[in-house]
This record gives sequence, C-alpha cells and structure tokens, in this order.
Amino acid sequence: MNHKYITMDDRNKIEVLNKEGYSARKIATILGFHHSTISRELNRCKDFYHARDAQAKRNELSKLKGRKKKITNNLKSIIETHLDEAWSPEQIVGRLLNGILSFKTIKTIYNWIYANVLNVNLTSLRRKGKSRKPTELRGKFNIGTSISNRPKYIKERTEFGH
Repeated sequence: MNHKYITMDDRNKIEVLNKEGYSARKIATILGFHHSTISRELNRCKDFYHARDAQAKRNELSKLKGRKKKITNNLKSIIETHLDEAWSPEQIVGRLLNGILSFKTIKTIYNWIYANVLNVNLTSLRRKGKSRKPTELRGKFNIGTSISNRPKYIKERTEFGH
C-alpha cells in the first residue's frame, strides 16, 4: 500500500480548485488522491480553505506525533542538583524518584548526560575512571597443590587414592 501525503503544492491546487467550485471527488480524481482524503483536508479549514492555514495546522499536528519526552523542567532540575551533590543516577532513581521513574531509566539519565540534555559536568559523576578488569585466570590451575610440591611417599602409591 502506497501512502501519498498532501504537499504544499497540492494544497495550493486544492485551494484553487475549491474556489472554482469543484467537488471533493472531482479534486481527488484530478490530483490522484482518495476522495475522503480531500474531504478531510477541506474540513480542516471550516469557513474557507486556505492552503497556508491548512499547512500550518498540519505542522502543529505533526509536532504532537511520536513519543512524549520523559524529562520535564522540574525533573531536570532535581536530577541536576543531586548529580552535582555527588549522587549517582542509581541513587537518584532508587531513593529520590522511586515510583516516579523506573530503575531502567538509569541508562536514560546517563544518555541525557552524554547528549547534553542535563547540564552536568562529567567529573561530578561518582565513577570517574575505567572500571578495573578482573585478573586473567585462563590457562592456570588453582585447584590443590602442584604435583612437584606433593610429598615423596605419594609416588610410591601405597595408599588408596595415590
């Protein structure tokens, strides 16, 4: 299914054809749209169809599309002040904003910091360096004592288990 959107040029044509007295069905066949699309477009402007007004309305409605932002000015100021006081995002979400934000938003707070949505200096974060990596344990046997360090009587194999 192909979607065809009404452009500003199409809106100008709709305005001219509407002034000339064409019906919505006739305008739709001329421009290649479905008649209900043109009818809805004409109904957006109640009294008289103006292409600029219709485009402005469309721009307003398109701003409302998509997911709503989680961050508000109040929430932003709370997070910024506590980060400056050396709170970690984990502490902010877990103690201060428990019930307001979920624990998954810790990553979101870090993303807001790195995207400069929050005005916080990176040095104010609690973990300032690289995390330490664990020591390498592959290829080493740490179980029991070495064969060379075992007592000599074990080589005689006089007892069970030797």
